[in-house]
Amino acid sequence: MSLPSTLVLVFDVLHDHVRSASIADVAVGLAAIWALRAAFQATGKKSRTTKLRGPKSNNLLFGVSKELFESTDMGGMFEAWSKEYGVAYEIPMICGEKRIELCDPRAAAHFFSKDTWSYVGIKGMKVAVARRMGKGLSYGEGESHRRQRRTMGPSFNSTAIRKLTPAVHKAIDKVKATWEASIEANGGDSVVLDVQKWMNYVSLDAFGIAGFSYDFNSLNGKPNPMISVLDSFADGMPQSAFSVAVAVLILFFPIAMHIPTQRNQMFDRLHKRMTELCDALIDNANANRDASEHASTINLLLRAEEEDSGQRISREEFTQATLQQLRTLLIASYETTAMTMTWALLELARHPNIQTKLREELVSFGGEPSYDQLTNDLPYLDAVVQEILRLHPSVPELTREAAEDDVIPLLDPVQTKSGEFVDSIVVERGTILSVPISCINRSEAIWGPDAKVFRPERWLEPDGITKKAQEVKGYRHLLSFGDGPRSCIGKTFALAEIKTVLSMAIRNFVLEMKDGPNTKVELSRGITLRPKVVGEEGIKVPLRIRHYKG
Repeated sequence: MSLPSTLVLVFDVLHDHVRSASIADVAVGLAAIWALRAAFQATGKKSRTTKLRGPKSNNLLFGVSKELFESTDMGGMFEAWSKEYGVAYEIPMICGEKRIELCDPRAAAHFFSKDTWSYVGIKGMKVAVARRMGKGLSYGEGESHRRQRRTMGPSFNSTAIRKLTPAVHKAIDKVKATWEASIEANGGDSVVLDVQKWMNYVSLDAFGIAGFSYDFNSLNGKPNPMISVLDSFADGMPQSAFSVAVAVLILFFPIAMHIPTQRNQMFDRLHKRMTELCDALIDNANANRDASEHASTINLLLRAEEEDSGQRISREEFTQATLQQLRTLLIASYETTAMTMTWALLELARHPNIQTKLREELVSFGGEPSYDQLTNDLPYLDAVVQEILRLHPSVPELTREAAEDDVIPLLDPVQTKSGEFVDSIVVERGTILSVPISCINRSEAIWGPDAKVFRPERWLEPDGITKKAQEVKGYRHLLSFGDGPRSCIGKTFALAEIKTVLSMAIRNFVLEMKDGPNTKVELSRGITLRPKVVGEEGIKVPLRIRHYKG
């Protein structure tokens, strides 16, 4: 029996007993699994995977995984290693596990093109995904993933998004009205507001309308248990050595999800609230099926499940299918889009000259742009959004396990442990690989010496995108939405929402850093890594907002 299969078997045996176990019991169990892994590695056959160089382990148990988890610049760590060891290298992870990092555009393109077939989710991480999000789109592989994507796709294509734009505008108009009222209530000159909170609410309401024909009413201040749970993540996550260690362990040993840390308990509350919400969404979808003006995800799921079975499926079956997709979409749509919009407002406040140039384009355009105009007729707005996506990808890396032997081509040769230079690497089935998106998007070797600079003009200049960056095969030479069969299904909706928010905010308001242009910003871990202003509680991003009086 293989090592992965044995570890999964051990996990299955322990899973039913760990809920009542103490933390010490769980620690002993993890130590036993570690010993078992070491025994297999000592007696296992020699791997055919190319032996690559890489950094040394600085922790006997965690390798460099804990250091990466705690880092506020994971992409910078990956880039530094790529400069030292080449575009493909090996890093030590938890319990002696090795992982190959692919910082090469050609290798990344090959990897993404075979995602969900030749490269699949890591077993331990898939167990964690199933528990916290369900066996939805992010869990499925191969034919299962393709079927789910085919079912959900029509609610996120250009035709559907075009119909949804007025509803999204209504949500964003609420933000405009509230900001204007807040300025007037504060004396009429300006007001300091936490834009991160407002972007969370915009994203949540837009997500509900588009995906489930349901208005969360978070922008109206209506009490909602889902909002209260999401707001608790905004208070920041505990960063004690123990909580960080448990968070890292979960990625490899999902059994650690049962350790009662604050982070695990918060995710459990989120799971509970989503389960409660699902019933309300299904009732709403069934009550408005014939009257719905657009093909929301929930209606399309219901229709597809009925067509597959040839009859109306039971409420219980549909509840389970819908709940799994809801959890997936909540993280993929709400969380990532809110984070990107927050970064956009923050960068524009930090760069007033760029903000002014964008405002000039938006004001001269006149009126509120339609979906097609947002997409095609505002080049500087498009460049600003592209630059935000490049510098601040919501997913810093993507990790997979090879489901079959493969040979991965490289754009740049790499030196192996033996000193040989190779232009491709052999990967044996079971090898763990990762594409560090935050590195490739900001690598000086790929994007040039100004790779870390927020400079939207690069997307408009004839030679602004380097030849090596053009080798990146993701959306517009970026990997922010992934690529291949598992690329982000909500990409079109996310872009439309981000551009609509920026159009409203910059046409009507002037954004400034509350404490001046030198205000420091750092990253804090909530559901994902979020920006925050140094010294503020939780993950607050307070900006000074003034009326634009042009």
